[in-house]
Amino acid sequence: MRISVCAAEHSDGSQPVNTFTALLEFKMASCSWSEKILQLLRQMNNFYLAGSCRSSCSRFEIDGAQVGWIPPHLVSLLTRYPDVFSPPHGGAVSLRHSLDSYGRRSEAVDRVLQALRQEASLSCLKGWRDEKYSVMPTFSDPPLMWMERAATSLFGVKRYGVHINGYTVSGSGEVSMWLARRSHTKQTYPGLLDNMAAGGLAAGVGIKHTLIKECQEEACVPAAIAEKARPVATVSYTYEDEEGVFAESQFVFDLELPPEFKPRIGDGEVHEFYLLPIDKVKELLATDDFKPNSAMVVLDFLIRHSFIEPDTEPCYQEFVEGLHQTL
Repeated sequence: MRISVCAAEHSDGSQPVNTFTALLEFKMASCSWSEKILQLLRQMNNFYLAGSCRSSCSRFEIDGAQVGWIPPHLVSLLTRYPDVFSPPHGGAVSLRHSLDSYGRRSEAVDRVLQALRQEASLSCLKGWRDEKYSVMPTFSDPPLMWMERAATSLFGVKRYGVHINGYTVSGSGEVSMWLARRSHTKQTYPGLLDNMAAGGLAAGVGIKHTLIKECQEEACVPAAIAEKARPVATVSYTYEDEEGVFAESQFVFDLELPPEFKPRIGDGEVHEFYLLPIDKVKELLATDDFKPNSAMVVLDFLIRHSFIEPDTEPCYQEFVEGLHQTL
């Protein structure tokens, strides 16, 4: 059936806006935006999809507890170090039981990783950072060891971070958000848009301490202002790429900033800051200009603050599910 829409001319002879066409164009634009957001969420959760490497990965276990996933190409390399890793058995690779303390495990695995830095196939180790990340089954468990940050994707261990949504509210109630443009010399995602401040959770460092530290270092936000940030959510996902498996959970904070406050470039990790109306921020989420996990954090903000609502967004439930996957 073909739909025909007729429109009368205005009294001045001009043609009016065709309301049906305008509505159709709006819906098509909305569908296009929603589909791009769904693509982002699929990409960031692709480890759960059919055809991922999950079925061929080995569980990484310490004292019988799973702490990660090891891709096949690494399993074969680890057989060179039988004093540290037991041979694959029952779909798992385990640390030797003789490595019975936090320190022994950490030091033994670090020696292996230092040797593996010479392997051309392990490109992630070229980005060695000298940053220690905790390794444990869940966030509430005591750490079983630490591991160099650059190597965590090789073992699929859970990584945690802190992301801060910096925003302002005008006198008339209009919300704007501060976004950071990452430095073009950043090791990962150079030049892309990011949250106002964010950082990984290093071994032995608390969440609130990391929040205040990243706000000060990246955006020159004084501690007295950063301490007002409210914990509001976690955003969790697992994806795979050529460097391994990334199982990540970000602790999300909202920080309402005074209208007169302007973040400043601190440690050089940011190229520029922008204060943008929330509609523009929403539009940018569907572009390739955003760091993917930071786009997810902003999407969560839009949902929590009702800038995306279930009556008007057909993919609302899929968005919520995609932001909060079990690691």
